[in-house]
Parts: sequence; C-alpha cells; structure tokens
Amino acid sequence: MPFRKIFLVAAGALSLACVPLDTSNAAPVAPASAAPAPGVQKLPPARVKATLDDYRQWLNTLGKRDAVAGLATAVVIGDKVVFEGTVGYADAATKEPVTPKTVFRLASLSKAFATAITGLLVDDGKLGWDTRLIDVLPYFKLKDAHASDQATVGDILGQRLGLPRNTYDNLLEGDVPYQELVRKLDEVDMTCGIGQCYGYQNVAFGMIGDVLFARTGDFFYHLVDKRLFYPLGMTTASYGLAALETSKSWARPHHASRRGWIPFTPNETYYRVAPAAGVNASLRDMEKWLVAQMGGRPDVLSPSLLKVLHAPGVATPSELHATPWRRGRLTAAHYALGWRVYDYGGETLIYHAGAVAGYRTMIGFFPKYQVGVVTLWNSTGPTPSGLMPMVLDGLLGLPHVDWAGLEHAPPPSRPVRKAAPKHKKAARHRKPSHH
Repeated sequence: MPFRKIFLVAAGALSLACVPLDTSNAAPVAPASAAPAPGVQKLPPARVKATLDDYRQWLNTLGKRDAVAGLATAVVIGDKVVFEGTVGYADAATKEPVTPKTVFRLASLSKAFATAITGLLVDDGKLGWDTRLIDVLPYFKLKDAHASDQATVGDILGQRLGLPRNTYDNLLEGDVPYQELVRKLDEVDMTCGIGQCYGYQNVAFGMIGDVLFARTGDFFYHLVDKRLFYPLGMTTASYGLAALETSKSWARPHHASRRGWIPFTPNETYYRVAPAAGVNASLRDMEKWLVAQMGGRPDVLSPSLLKVLHAPGVATPSELHATPWRRGRLTAAHYALGWRVYDYGGETLIYHAGAVAGYRTMIGFFPKYQVGVVTLWNSTGPTPSGLMPMVLDGLLGLPHVDWAGLEHAPPPSRPVRKAAPKHKKAARHRKPSHH
C-alpha cells in the first residue's frame, strides 16, 4: 500500500495545525505543556511521547502489510489533538486517499449520540430516564405483560430490556421494515426480567427515535444535528446512506481479494435503525466528539449529564472474554448508556466499538487522565482492532503486548484457489452492528 500519512499535531478545540511527521525526533508539544483540568491526572510526557512514536511505527507497518483498506485515527488529551494518522484509501479502486476529513460510517458508535440527545431532552424536562415506554409508544408490547409495564427509556438505552441478544437483527438484514419488527417484540421469549440482564439490541434501541419524536414533534436526526453536530462543529457528520454518498470525501467499504482490497456498494440495512447505527462522521468530527465526551465542551454536554451517560449499569460478563486484549486487560465490564465501561488494567475505560458491512470503528478514553483514542476503518480483518489496546497499554505504562500481531513476520502467502463466480456476491454480506 503506497499511501501512508501520519501526523503528530498540537491543536486547539476550534482549529487544527497539522504538520506532517517526517523526522524521527518529532515530539508532541501538548502532552508536555497542557495543564490538566481540575481533578484530572496528568500522564508522564515522556511516556506519552514514546507511545505516540510507537503508534506511528505500528501504523507504518499496518500500511506496508496492506492489512487495512483505509484507516483514520487520533489521540486526544484534554482538548488537544496530539496525534492524527491516516493509512490507505477511501477508495482503493481510484486510489483516493483517506484524509482526516474522510467520512466513515460509525456503526454502533452512533448509540452514544442517541443517549446524549436523550440526556439533553431529559435535562429540558421533555422526558425522564424512567419514562415508561407504554406511556409514549402505543405500539410497544413485550411478551411478558408485567415487563411491558415496567420498561423505560433507560432500559432500552442501557441494553437491559430483557430480550435475547440482537433480537430481530437477522430479519432487519432480510429487509423486514423496522416499523414491523418493533411491533413483533411481543412474539419474543424474554431472557430475563427488565433490568436484570444484558442483551445488546439494535432494533429495540432504535425505538428511542420514536420516543423523542413523540415527546418533541421533531425528527431524531434533526434533534441530533441541532443539539450536537452543529454546536460541536461536527461539520461533516450526518445520518443516512444518501448523506454518506454525497460527502465530499467518503470511505467506501472494501472486501479482501487476491487482487487486493475491492470496494463495494454500502448497504442501507442498519441506517434503518438510525439511533443505533445511523451516523456518518470523519476523524475530525470524532476528535471533537471525544473532547466533548471527556468534559471539554460543558456548554454542550454538562458534567452532570456525562456522569449519567458514563455510569456503569448492567454487567456484561461476556465482554471479559470476547477478544485476547479483553481477556488480558479487563477485570470488570458493564454497559452504561450508549457506552461500555471497562476496568482496564486497573483504570476505568469508557469505550464502544461498531461494525457494519465493510466498516469497523472503535473509541475509548480514560476519564481519570482525560485521554482518548478513536479509530475508523473501511475493511474487515482482525489487525486494526488490536491497535487501540496497544496505545492504551502504552499510555498507562502497562507491559507491552502485540495485540495487533504486527511485530512478528506476516504469515506466508498461500495459493488462492480459483473463486467460483458466486463468490463475488460475498462482498455484500451484511454483518450486524453488534458491538
């Protein structure tokens, strides 16, 4: 992969001064000089510099191995973007490069926007976290009548509605309309009582859009644009497939082939549950979102609201064993409101990931140190997902582990059997936004 571009930057919340990093002794200024906010502990500047230097090398290796079609990533400390990097292509067919302004699908990172706008409307008095769904949605009904009476806004946003994991995602992928699926929830056997266990949802989570419309008379995407995207300066953020495809620069989804990365047409499936997986955004947008989530924009997201959004709720024990880095680093895992809360190497990590066909996303930050990482990429494959925990380990001073598998020789090439014509359609396989 010939195109790789990595930056170390020191930037304010309102502007970015990006300088290409082409010398081995370049050092970030912001971590060494920026004063932390009250109550926030400062990471050792030398450790931060070493971690970012390592990250640059890992991204170089990622690009040389062609292990991703295209990727954009940033590290933020306080309200400063201290590292920004891109690898590869927005469209491998045309060789259009990924830039910090290239728009990606966020998949399930969208859920935090849904919980944030809900929280703003809770603060406005439009509804409460304990507002019962049956009092707002005439169609809402679960198989257990008592559960139907109990279920609240907080239960759908906190993934504790008592339904089996990913209820009706398969039917959504089979083009059954969302409006029909939410009216069939009473046909599903409950896994547990309301609030008693974790069950990750996309279809049921999407009901928050109906709730907010019922309470405000305004469309969900308009509320988010007005109360979050616009005031935060997220100028390339949007909802929906049409908005993605009309972006000035947007990342096509890709699948691997013997000829390299092949772009394919994105599908609309999970855009139909916009609160769960409908947001499009660039790295520059997500840097601003990360600053706000870490408390840097109290004019938009107040400290009291962030405390509610990030408070651990239902336990998610399956997360402790989901991947090697989770098995190696996590000792506790919970779902908050549109966020996961991990005990990561003894520190609280606020985190989420997302996946739809041809796109993967990750975001995470340590509130104690007000430092976070966001990564967006437009292909499948396990390697990129190991990068974030390597950066997190470095920032915390934990023992280094090559979670991404970049530090050993790549496996030898194996002969590729001639593909049958039908394999071409595999590129359109729909992978649920399940993270």
